[in-house]
Amino acid sequence: MGITPTIRQSGSSVRGRSRNSKVGNKKLRNLLFLCAFSASKHNKACREIYERIVAKGKSKKLVLIAVANKLLKQAFAIKKWVSLSGRICIEIKLKRLGF
Repeated sequence: MGITPTIRQSGSSVRGRSRNSKVGNKKLRNLLFLCAFSASKHNKACREIYERIVAKGKSKKLVLIAVANKLLKQAFAIKKWVSLSGRICIEIKLKRLGF
């Protein structure tokens, strides 16, 4: 999807800032990044990740990338549950994910 941070490094002494990789669909990457703003405030699981990583002193952009990855994992988990057991398990899984 292209929302992983990549490290820019040349040898052992020259280190650059980590940046967002540009691999994948640009529109999907932008959409997930914008959704990460809202999820970091309203989604319980994403808010916990956001607060934990910010407390470590990481940059807010890197934290939003981590939240976007969490949203992507939640979306795939919901899709998996829908295809496996139908619509009955959706409500149970959504409660566990913090929705």
